Amino acid sequence: MTQISRQPHSEKGDPHWMEWAVGIFSALLVLTIIGWVGFEAITEEDQSPTFRTVITRKEAVEGGFRVEFEIENLSTRTAAAVVVRGEIRDGDNAVETGEATIDYVPAQSKSYGAIIFSSDPGEKDVWIRGAGYSEP
Repeated sequence: MTQISRQPHSEKGDPHWMEWAVGIFSALLVLTIIGWVGFEAITEEDQSPTFRTVITRKEAVEGGFRVEFEIENLSTRTAAAVVVRGEIRDGDNAVETGEATIDYVPAQSKSYGAIIFSSDPGEKDVWIRGAGYSEP
């Protein structure tokens, strides 16, 4: 059986000054966040994904040579299934090509991957670039 308390409430009529301070601070914080999100929604341009790639490391591994890279999405739109193509070049000729697929490269962020070549890039040029993507 439920018992109902007959005691009067313990709340005072006037709130403590600390309650007012916390309430005002919280309200300002919420209004600031709403304003910031609204500003971003209005002013942000919808850009198609644009990639920048950087080779971060080359090393010999069992069965080939691994070229690790970083791919950065400079735009405001996320890209999915990003195909990264790499080439070992000797002058104008591609000696070997390879590909890697990155599941997601979120807007204005970086992802990392590697392509494994069978031949040693040595002193030859290695080109890494984003070759395609799909809309998530």
